[in-house]
Amino acid sequence: MKKTIKVGAILIAAVTCSVNSFSADQLTVAQGYDPQNLDPIDTFRLSWGSIGSNIFEGLIQRDETLKLSPGLATSWDFLDDNSRIRFHLREGVKFHNGEPFNADAVKYTFDRLLGEQGMKGPQRSNYTSIDTVNVVDEFTVDFVMNQVDPVLITKLAGYGAMIVPPKYIEQVGEEAFDRKPVGTGPYQVVNYEPSVAVELKRFDDYWNGTAKTEFVTIRFIAEPATRMAELMSGGIDISLNIPSTSVEALKNNKGVDLVTVPGPTVYMMRFKTTDAITADPRVREAINIAIDRDVILTALLGGFGETIASAQGERSFGFDPSLEKYSYNPTRAKTLLAQAGVKPGTKITLDIQNNDETFREVSQVISSYLSQVGLDLSIRSNDSNIMSSDLIPNGKTGELFLFAWGGWTFDFDNTAYLLYHSGERFNPYIADETLDALLEQQRGTYDREVREKALQEVSQYIRSNHLELPLFNTAAMFGVSKKVSGFTPAPDDRVRYMDVAVED
Repeated sequence: MKKTIKVGAILIAAVTCSVNSFSADQLTVAQGYDPQNLDPIDTFRLSWGSIGSNIFEGLIQRDETLKLSPGLATSWDFLDDNSRIRFHLREGVKFHNGEPFNADAVKYTFDRLLGEQGMKGPQRSNYTSIDTVNVVDEFTVDFVMNQVDPVLITKLAGYGAMIVPPKYIEQVGEEAFDRKPVGTGPYQVVNYEPSVAVELKRFDDYWNGTAKTEFVTIRFIAEPATRMAELMSGGIDISLNIPSTSVEALKNNKGVDLVTVPGPTVYMMRFKTTDAITADPRVREAINIAIDRDVILTALLGGFGETIASAQGERSFGFDPSLEKYSYNPTRAKTLLAQAGVKPGTKITLDIQNNDETFREVSQVISSYLSQVGLDLSIRSNDSNIMSSDLIPNGKTGELFLFAWGGWTFDFDNTAYLLYHSGERFNPYIADETLDALLEQQRGTYDREVREKALQEVSQYIRSNHLELPLFNTAAMFGVSKKVSGFTPAPDDRVRYMDVAVED
């Protein structure tokens, strides 16, 4: 049943329903993580991308093959020696509340992102190369740049750059927008209950066609075993975040397909480099070579992924194929620890998230490996939101902390700058002038050769100083019911449901 809610001068079409009220023409999806906030500037999580990509759009689109194409902008031109980028906007587009998309909406989006509201979230630092956004006319805007940004066009296709409605936000407020956002995408938000589900309904005035399924319910099922049981019993149609421990069971289930694609997500352990025994590079190298990554990849991840030498996979721009991976060498690890004065039985702590079953097991195996070289590793399990919003940014971790990074731009800049540049949110411990200079150098040019060389030097510097412990580049894995048609796996987990249908 539809009803109309009046908020100020804006009419908002709403649908009254509950999580289990949809029956026909519905797709049910499960994912392990809830972003806890649907505002695109308030999160960096892939769990937002798999929801927000159906609600919001940017000036640029990127499809599942990573190809960039026009989105809410039909074209763009680099002007004034690249110091200004002019975007020509698509006409006839509406937000879900009926508000028109235009140049004012684009300016509002980036003023908000780069202003006080954006400073509260993690996305702003991706877009600080933009000085101002100026309205030229109703469907033309100029981005005035304060520096070159060779990754900007890609970044405009995702996350913080999603275009939002000025009037709606100003009238309902920021907190309401977190829970009931409005975009221009093929689906609109009906209801969002944190930690339970988000319900979407087809937006019939969508400018780029009509979604095949009217309703999409995305359930948050943190426990992997429960999620897999629901998938294999037919309770859900698609599941993201497939644990490696369920791969064989899915392969043997006649009603479900396991769909995989090489992804951007890398797993690593990062070091507290400012104090404790991990301030010593010999200790960091010892821990790196005390772990047999190949065995873990095969035994616990089912071989779905690759071991890595740096915080990126082969598809990432800036990847250095010559960078040597750490080789398993427990004998040398013991020697290095002895040289560093570390006594057998020394206790250290690894912080992990409490909702990742696979990497709980990985952590246990790592603990066993480290015990063989004389380190007593304690594993501390944390709420994922507390870990990302408090422990890491405020430098409260143990000597090691497990870190997953979805480098969705497939450009190492977006990973390396945020992880290694001094003062960045996810870099509580490294402050290094050499790294800062390299990172700024590659951000200051559109020359791909210069950028690639600088980014490879960043990886080499991290490796030579043993500043982190790279583990795996994982595959993106999806469980899909055989009743589902039109599903395309997204390497960056930004799954789109517009063309997906479910047979009765």
